[in-house]
Amino acid sequence: MDEMINVVKIGGNVIDNPEALRAFLTDFARLEGKKILVHGGGKEATRMSKSMGIEAKMIEGRRVTDRETLDIVTMVYAGLINKRIVSMLQSLGCDAVGLTGADGNVIPAVRRSPEPIDYGYVGDIDPAKVNADFIAALLNAGKVPVFCAICHDGEGTLLNCNADTIASSVALGASRIGDTRLTYCFEKPGVMTDVNDDSSVIPLVTEDSFISLKEQGIVAAGMIPKIQNALKSAREGVKEVRICRAEALLNEGEGTKIKISE
Repeated sequence: MDEMINVVKIGGNVIDNPEALRAFLTDFARLEGKKILVHGGGKEATRMSKSMGIEAKMIEGRRVTDRETLDIVTMVYAGLINKRIVSMLQSLGCDAVGLTGADGNVIPAVRRSPEPIDYGYVGDIDPAKVNADFIAALLNAGKVPVFCAICHDGEGTLLNCNADTIASSVALGASRIGDTRLTYCFEKPGVMTDVNDDSSVIPLVTEDSFISLKEQGIVAAGMIPKIQNALKSAREGVKEVRICRAEALLNEGEGTKIKISE
């Protein structure tokens, strides 16, 4: 594979908005060459939990996945959202295949240690164990893998995983096949000095500047793991990493590029 493989992660704010999702998937379908989509869907899972009388438990913004919650997130991520996206992509002429990490043993995970905080059935991924041969077989067959945030432990238990981490792990697996570009698409235009000012996008974040931005409190909360995953990807072999607004997927000049150094 000589062409660039595109791995794109789409966030919950776009998934929750039917018009925005349709517009994004239309752009994604227009991306040329080999491509992979990774999606989350936490808000939909929270709504489903509530409708079933199960209160979502969060610790420091992270979902605690007990057995009941695992059943719900599996239904929502691997079922409702994944198949909705796949059917929309098929309608756009994009031959998508919806997958969990258990399918083809493509993304094995290990249940996170209960110390110091027990998050329940939450998995951590070793990118080296991503089944790159399985991904290559799908891509070479002209298929477009669509991954949800559910993996497995290889012993019959499903695990809820962070979708940003799945995206970076899949991108690292794909980088063993060929040059890979990872794009995180969400509702903001990139990493910003002021979250209320869309014109304050930082065009480039490096390992050194990330430390400084974190110390100043400019980068905080959910953006921290997103950039950490992006830096890890760049450090370990992904050719290009970008964080941008979903509407800017086809415009490579927009958003924030993530690099190890200047």
